[in-house]
Amino acid sequence: MGSSNYLYLQFADRIEKQIKSGVLSVGDKLPSIREVCAETGYSMSTVSKAYYEIESRSLIESRPQSGYYVSNTSARIITEPSPSSPVLKCLNVDREDLIDQVYGNMTDKNITMLSLGFPSNELLPIAKLNKGMIQAMRSLPNSGTSYEQVQGNPNLRREIARWSFTWGGSLTEEDIITTPGCTSAISNCLMTLTKPGDTIIIESPAYFGLLQLAKSLGLYVMEMPTNMTTGIEIEALKKALSSKKVKACVLMSNFSNPSGSMMPVEHKKEVVRLMEFYNVPLIEDDIHGDLYFGSSRPTNCKTYDESGIVLCCSSVSKTLAPGYRVGWVSPGKFKKEILRNKIFHTLSPATITHEVIGDFLKNGRYENHLRKIRQILNHNCNNYINTVLESFPKGTKVSQPQGGFFLWIELDKKIDTADFYHLAMKHNISIAPGRIFSFQDQFSNCMRLSFGLPWTNELRQSIQTLGKLLSI
Repeated sequence: MGSSNYLYLQFADRIEKQIKSGVLSVGDKLPSIREVCAETGYSMSTVSKAYYEIESRSLIESRPQSGYYVSNTSARIITEPSPSSPVLKCLNVDREDLIDQVYGNMTDKNITMLSLGFPSNELLPIAKLNKGMIQAMRSLPNSGTSYEQVQGNPNLRREIARWSFTWGGSLTEEDIITTPGCTSAISNCLMTLTKPGDTIIIESPAYFGLLQLAKSLGLYVMEMPTNMTTGIEIEALKKALSSKKVKACVLMSNFSNPSGSMMPVEHKKEVVRLMEFYNVPLIEDDIHGDLYFGSSRPTNCKTYDESGIVLCCSSVSKTLAPGYRVGWVSPGKFKKEILRNKIFHTLSPATITHEVIGDFLKNGRYENHLRKIRQILNHNCNNYINTVLESFPKGTKVSQPQGGFFLWIELDKKIDTADFYHLAMKHNISIAPGRIFSFQDQFSNCMRLSFGLPWTNELRQSIQTLGKLLSI
């Protein structure tokens, strides 16, 4: 990160602290850009970017011909969703029919898809990717129709390894195995490390795809109590690991799906320490790690892994190109076993798309794209929260994610969001009911909303419509 970027984020963070501490109150006018430049010596560009950054956090607002003022939303009071408290037993309540209903219409253009967990096409650099596709077909042997080597595209692996410095990693291309997406990477890890009848640990709520994957592999799932802000409860994790029954653990340390939680650094370190102590592999899903709203990329559990116990999985499906199916795993000490399993089940991912993404990372376009999409998602997140607070029934609890795509909303216990899903669909609005994110009988009064769609008046009206329907 250049010095000018660092200065604008540093200045933005300082203003945010003044607002949240009460030094600056709602309605206060901020100094003009010229005044700040004269006082600090910063360039016009640095101050302008800082004010834009603070505005994207919904802390200030621009008034034409007047300047910047502390916004009303900076003083909003949010009650966050309750921590989960699953029964520490391996249960399996069938959710497949509900999942089929929610995701059976995912390509219908007439439905507002607040249920989908990936970015809208409008947020993606499709034209640049298309140019990369043409270049890849010209440069690859046989125009990309041949198989890749089993470990994956060397160019892509090299760029992923270089990118690992953003989260404190020091990987090489030999530490990376490519896969057709992040779920494929996790599946490969589970098939390698477990057998039918084994028990794995996950957060609760958890991504429904992980739940169904575990079920398909014949695994028992132990859902852990989870805080919707800080992630898995460490003491509960320690107790479960000490039972000696667990064969693997699958966690999202950054901006978890669906809760949006992010483990504090000390929690990440403690999780890795526990995994090493009990010799239990940690499969870490870090697919949302690059979509942070703060000034720097958060570390992950792999950052603190010195023994190779962490298998870190990721992808560009949530940031750049969902349909390209480009994922990877850094398997630590399990590399040989993971490679062998990949031969049996995948052999080689799509040659062309992996080459395209490798070049996209290599030429610096990925960082520029991420900077833009993070600002958009941060802006969207704040707009969603504000509209939910204004429109949903009193007592609604809303998460405050620091990155990613998802809002986790907790409603009155009388509301069943599975039934509400069908009501919302009559108005062409799709939400993700809370119960699909657990094998247990919980989260029936919760829902997940994705803020990966471009913010428009129509989208605001859709959320307001949900609020009206909940108030009936």
